[in-house]
Amino acid sequence: MKILLGILLSPVVIGCAVWAVAALWIDGPQSRPLAGALAVAFATATLATFLVVRPMRRALGVFVVLFALVLAWWFSLEASNDRAWEPSVARTPEAVLEGDLLTIRNVRNFDYRSETDFDEVWEKRTYDLSKLNGVGIYLSYWASPLIAHTIMTWTFDDGPPLAISIETRKEAGEEYSAVLGFFRQFELYYVVADERDVVRVRSNYRGEEVYLYPLTTGLDTARQLLLDYVTRINDLAREPDWYNAATHNCTTTIRDHMEAIGVEGPWDYRFLANGHLDELAYERGAVDTTLPFSELRSRSNIVDRANAADDDPDFSTRIREGLPGR
Repeated sequence: MKILLGILLSPVVIGCAVWAVAALWIDGPQSRPLAGALAVAFATATLATFLVVRPMRRALGVFVVLFALVLAWWFSLEASNDRAWEPSVARTPEAVLEGDLLTIRNVRNFDYRSETDFDEVWEKRTYDLSKLNGVGIYLSYWASPLIAHTIMTWTFDDGPPLAISIETRKEAGEEYSAVLGFFRQFELYYVVADERDVVRVRSNYRGEEVYLYPLTTGLDTARQLLLDYVTRINDLAREPDWYNAATHNCTTTIRDHMEAIGVEGPWDYRFLANGHLDELAYERGAVDTTLPFSELRSRSNIVDRANAADDDPDFSTRIREGLPGR
């Protein structure tokens, strides 16, 4: 029994130890020598504990205490809104709702000449929620077909869509890293933007494959979802939070918002391997199912239309021409 328990616990202990060492090294003091020393000290203490302390349950108890100390320190790290941000995330959006009128400050509407050459334009916009007529989701692929970036978008009868992209808030000169995304290196940021900005920069200037799927979600649910987003946006303006590539990313956070308004569905691996999120949405009837999935996906690719529209003020209308499920 003891041997079996040891076998079962070993992967857990090793995983926790590796995570703790990485956390101390990555999120530890800015002094690299000090961070390295702390990481080595934890690894040495862990190894010595399991080599010297007996019986094994006592060694395990010592390790739990050591790991709990690292965990308590890690959760004590505070996010900030006060850093030297890169221009695309420099301003914090905030919103006010008065009746059906939703007014948002710092809506991003940059005018791009290339991915890195643009005019910074931040706007104050008002959206009439009584004119809300739909909600959709973008999937944008930049490398592996397993992983995509997701962007939610709400459409209205009397104005341009409102797109919201959940991203990392990078400091000037900082680059995103998938590994660092699992630690406390990036603040969480909601890009509230015009589609001609947040979609076009991906389709036209980064060369990503971008797909747009109108959702079958009812308008009341679409409104509730948008307002839950707005609540989170205002919360982040007051109290910043950390991005996490597993628990607080562009897709798992959408699922959190859906659950918050009472729309629940069973967990599926495609929330993490979100390059197949459209496939999951098709299976659950969240997108148009009148076409075979392969045809729906092909016709939902908006890259050619986006490049043809480019800086046209009617960008959002033109990328939806012939789009299934409208």
